[in-house]
Amino acid sequence: MLDDFISKANDFGKKGIPFLFLIDFEMRKPYICKLKEAKNEEILFKVGEKTNFPAYSIKKPIKIKWDIHPIPFNAYLETFETVMAEIKKGNTYLLNLTFPTLVKTNLSLLNMFTISSNAPYKLYFKDKFTLFSPECFVKTSCNYIYTYPMKGTIDANIANAKHAILNDPKEGREHNTVVDLLRNDLAIVSKEVEVTKFRFVSEISTNKGKILQVSSKIRGLLRRDWRSRIGDILVKLLPAGSISGAPKKKTIEIIKKAEKIERGYYTGIFGIFNGKELESAVNIRYIEKKDGKMLFRSGGGITYLSDPIKEYEEMIKKVYLPK
Repeated sequence: MLDDFISKANDFGKKGIPFLFLIDFEMRKPYICKLKEAKNEEILFKVGEKTNFPAYSIKKPIKIKWDIHPIPFNAYLETFETVMAEIKKGNTYLLNLTFPTLVKTNLSLLNMFTISSNAPYKLYFKDKFTLFSPECFVKTSCNYIYTYPMKGTIDANIANAKHAILNDPKEGREHNTVVDLLRNDLAIVSKEVEVTKFRFVSEISTNKGKILQVSSKIRGLLRRDWRSRIGDILVKLLPAGSISGAPKKKTIEIIKKAEKIERGYYTGIFGIFNGKELESAVNIRYIEKKDGKMLFRSGGGITYLSDPIKEYEEMIKKVYLPK
């Protein structure tokens, strides 16, 4: 299926045909369709300023119920220690560890999609999942390709939160590692790769208050014929470094061993090609319907400096709805 996806994406890119795409973390279930075919309520999206859903209000409860039930800390700690053992062996030095959190809510997936208005990237997919991601995967402009790795989260209400997150040794080392990883990834598909903006802070409003997140901006120059190779480019960059780790290949093996369940479309990517340019997002802030339950998937980067209590709290902090 992946070969078919690459072939179709390359063909659409070469012919300048706009399309929407979705790729899962394991790269086993890629999805692609012409953009004009994503018009019904089965697939709704927002990518930057581009959207296909009408400006109408889905009926929603006046009072939103949002009760979260994360895994017990002891269960988290057991997996955390498995990862830390691999770090001490030198098999990985950054690993993004994730878990599902049960959410009891009176909102449907479609409700969640429509009320999360401030998210730059949103997707509702066939009543199976919705996501409202703050993180760009890659985007193109005038033959340049850009990526914006996001690593570092803190409660905005903490005193001197911006100073604290930018001066935290663990967060700094983790961010540096991801920037280096994604700079190397871009070098696979482009040249003249450079970090054009390093560790800038963005504020995000959620149903639980405001948080700060740290990002960087990296740029590379593509070949002029990049559109005819758009499928190859996307697959060569996957999975996204910010939600896997480094070194990437070995870290992915450890993730599968530690997490024990497939991520599916969570931490994969989705995006659109408008006929000229590409823009895509990392599939985070993701909630899926499974066996009649709502599961919110979240996590964080683990390094040898990680504190399990803080990492557990960060995982829970990310279980929110954007305002």
